[in-house]
Amino acid sequence: MNSKTRSKLISLAMTTPATVQIGKNGLTDSVIEQINQSLEDHELVKISVLRSADQTAKGVIAEAAEKTGSEPVQAIGNKIVLYRVSHKDGIRHLLLED
Repeated sequence: MNSKTRSKLISLAMTTPATVQIGKNGLTDSVIEQINQSLEDHELVKISVLRSADQTAKGVIAEAAEKTGSEPVQAIGNKIVLYRVSHKDGIRHLLLED
């Protein structure tokens, strides 16, 4: 992912609410499933890492991206942004030029 694409995704994520939360149990199978579903439905997902979690956003972004097959966009504060092209029909795909 180049910097222009990453910048566009970051700007889109600013207005996107966090749809998944990572708590003290970390990246459980159910959290991974929620992230995968959000990625299929929206392509861009913002994740909130709760204060009770053992890991920070920067500490968990690579693992979350690897387990979901997505691209890490940003980890700042307690928020993570991931992107993956959806193969689901009937959704509005993000238009990104590389």
